[in-house]
Amino acid sequence: MDRQLGDPGPVTPEILPDAAAGELLTLQQAAYIGEARAHRNFDLPPLLDTLDDIRAALADPSITVWGFRDGGRLVASVRMRLAGEVGEVGRLVVAPDRHGEGLGTALLTAAENATPPEVTVFRLCTGERSAGPRYLYGKLGYRETHRTPEADYHLVHLEKPRVRASG
Repeated sequence: MDRQLGDPGPVTPEILPDAAAGELLTLQQAAYIGEARAHRNFDLPPLLDTLDDIRAALADPSITVWGFRDGGRLVASVRMRLAGEVGEVGRLVVAPDRHGEGLGTALLTAAENATPPEVTVFRLCTGERSAGPRYLYGKLGYRETHRTPEADYHLVHLEKPRVRASG
């Protein structure tokens, strides 16, 4: 294996087709089990999604679902919903056996870069006990804006301005 920790190696993001719905649901469920344990809440929306919910997201014209494959296997995915000048990031997931390889960073960065130029800010939320995701988002420039109560924890809302290349 040529990869080093934090280096995803040669992966190319792709827009996931409707046919990937079942595979995406499986990846999402595997990825969110750890978050459910950390928050002692197995009713997290990503764990309650059905195959029809995933198909609806893939068919929604305001949402682009990106993924990375390795040897045909879907190993990471993220959604980007466009809402005017806001890019709403959702369901960033990485296969549990692929954590630490930089896939989440690479995929989120690719999705941000692929959004239309009208997008001026990116927003997302995560659970307060989601140490790994919160570290990743901070490293990528996301800053906490507020918190909202959820069960016995808080959702942490984050955003970052879009940085445009000068020149």
